[in-house]
Amino acid sequence: MVYNNDKTLINFLIKAKKNTYAAKDNTASVQPILNGSKQLEYCDGDYFYRDIYLGSTYFVGQETVEFKNCPIWSMVYSGGIIIPNATANIINSIYDFLKRALMLVDINSIYRGPKYYHLDDYVFKNEYEGTLNCFYGKELILIKNQKVYELRYNGGLVR
Repeated sequence: MVYNNDKTLINFLIKAKKNTYAAKDNTASVQPILNGSKQLEYCDGDYFYRDIYLGSTYFVGQETVEFKNCPIWSMVYSGGIIIPNATANIINSIYDFLKRALMLVDINSIYRGPKYYHLDDYVFKNEYEGTLNCFYGKELILIKNQKVYELRYNGGLVR
């Protein structure tokens, strides 16, 4: 199957990302198919999104989109907290801030979130290259100018 409706896919990705990990609740969580993983899903019409990841402080994962049960797009990612011996409070505050940043995903920044976002002492930076067809990027979180979180990702259309 050759897929060629980037605008519809982009709009679906934005909705899916805002309704899964970035969402404040756990309604997107389902029974994972991989032991020890977390799995989030979102469906709208003929489109189906799945995000499966392993780990917490440091994690790896993959997002996929299917159209009419055929895989059309995927992104892999890995990263997490990079400060040693981070307390649970610090870890939670970093991931709460990350979710706020990821909720700002839009048509200009469809992969993970905006290029730049800040709130109080927290800064989110997202640098990426490419298009929906083939891309890669890196996101960072800094607290008071100290890097505390880093993630790398890449993906594109499945052909």
